[in-house]
Amino acid sequence: QVQDVESGGGSGRPGESRSLSCVASGFTREVRAIGWFRQAPGKEREGVSCISDLDEYYADSVKGRFTNAKNKPKSTVYLHMSSLKPEDSAIYSCAFYDGSCCPYWYRFSKYVKLGPGTQFSVSS
Repeated sequence: QVQDVESGGGSGRPGESRSLSCVASGFTREVRAIGWFRQAPGKEREGVSCISDLDEYYADSVKGRFTNAKNKPKSTVYLHMSSLKPEDSAIYSCAFYDGSCCPYWYRFSKYVKLGPGTQFSVSS
């Protein structure tokens, strides 16, 4: 049984920093890569980032502002978000893959979704 998922949703103001966490446990397959995705109302799902033991990727829209951090013993990945913008508002979901991020880290179909997502809003 999958246990987890995304947490840390809520809200922030432009320019602030916030973090989301994703706990991946209960899988029979080893979790090697964790991808973050987000979907804003009326928009397509967007790949935000991916981190694995071998590689790490970020979407251009968050590069330099978002970073991943892994706590392997806790099977947890944190998405640290800084310099928040209103366009960062979305439902954030994490997903896992039993390989590296590359190739196609930005394709949701590559992954097994971990949870329903957490809502995060940025507004002044």
